[in-house]
Amino acid sequence: MIEITSQHRDQMINITSLIAKHIREQGYIDGVIVLFVRHTTAALTINENADPDVVTDLLVTLDKKIPWSDNYHHAEGNSAAHLKTSLMGSSETVIVRNGVLQLGTWQGIYFCEFDGPRRRQVDLQWLAAAV
Repeated sequence: MIEITSQHRDQMINITSLIAKHIREQGYIDGVIVLFVRHTTAALTINENADPDVVTDLLVTLDKKIPWSDNYHHAEGNSAAHLKTSLMGSSETVIVRNGVLQLGTWQGIYFCEFDGPRRRQVDLQWLAAAV
């Protein structure tokens, strides 16, 4: 498990280096790492990590499509966060070869906060390749 602390209500945090560090520390070589968020107002996604404007564009577009206030019925007042999380998804699976995440040149793994700031956890499960 890794812990994430968000600073804003809506935020995408690049956690690629944290996942890579976990893989190195555990000595994982070949297999698959499964990432899962146990929160109903946070998500995971893989997207471009070279241009920070991509993250900005994603958050702005999600806010336009799913505004924070829109006559929702949920009593907690955070329905937009639940909707965004359902669209983005709660898990990602990445192949690991020779101890390295097999991401594309411009890809990064992002933790998506939609109801922050908060302290969150991402669960990690290693599946070793068959020998």
